[in-house]
Amino acid sequence: MDNNQNNLNGNAVDNYLTGKVARREFLRRMALLGGGAVVGGTLLGSLACETAPTATPVATAIPTIMPELGPGMTIDPNDPRIEAGPVEFSTAAGTVLGYMSRPKEGGPNPTILVIHENRGLLPHFPDVTRRYALEGYTALAVDLLSRKGGTDNFADSDQMRDALREITQEEFMEDLNASVDYLQTLSHVQADRIGVTGFCFGGGLTWLMAVRNPEIAAAVPFYGSAPPLDEVANLNVPVLGIYAGNDARIGEGVPGLEAALKEQNKQYQLTTYDGAEHGFFNDTGTRYHEQAAGQAWAAALGLFGEHLKS
Repeated sequence: MDNNQNNLNGNAVDNYLTGKVARREFLRRMALLGGGAVVGGTLLGSLACETAPTATPVATAIPTIMPELGPGMTIDPNDPRIEAGPVEFSTAAGTVLGYMSRPKEGGPNPTILVIHENRGLLPHFPDVTRRYALEGYTALAVDLLSRKGGTDNFADSDQMRDALREITQEEFMEDLNASVDYLQTLSHVQADRIGVTGFCFGGGLTWLMAVRNPEIAAAVPFYGSAPPLDEVANLNVPVLGIYAGNDARIGEGVPGLEAALKEQNKQYQLTTYDGAEHGFFNDTGTRYHEQAAGQAWAAALGLFGEHLKS
């Protein structure tokens, strides 16, 4: 394949990742470019980053990025109201790395498992755990690059993305399930009040945790791929699915998912934020949408507050 062909394929992938084209159009373009449907389908796998409507939540302030604290930080890790820092624990497959935050006082606490995007445990995600700690939760962000030595083992986010593609979905789920088991051993965790949230790639894994792990009590996937629709019947917890209006790749799966949720009479709400793009919650990225992020944060706190704190 010559350089021009490589560039065309790269443009097709970029348009798919940024939500400019839907899955069907991506596969069509790959076939025209000589990649073929099989190659296009393989790429899709590797790239994979309401029973009753409720009132739209009012936007709540997300803390402002503070450059003096370091990239991606809004809450100081040394904030006196919380305890926060790296953790690690052993599993049958090896050592899992992560970052945990919790309130300094009180406990045991309702707890949230945070699943990062498809570029590893970058600083934004430990910061998300600190935000939850200030709301009264223990929160653990798992490093799903642990099997490759951890996120810090890579020089840049492209290397992180490529390394994640070498890990299977089964292995991701093993590490996430082990993380829940680990949380349930901690004295400051309410073992029966564990929720899960994730973003992009992590949003898809959040859906899988919700339908496959019976220890999960509530879930908030952000712009994540839908789970296999034949597994929706296994969903027994409330879910708030958060989506971006300008996200063709993920958005095309929402109608089928909602139909399955309705058919199975599940407790859910799917909210789409018009004008926002895939990745809009991440305030370190170029697609950050302050209003949508604030409203989504309020909605997530609302769901977790109702089902983990009450």
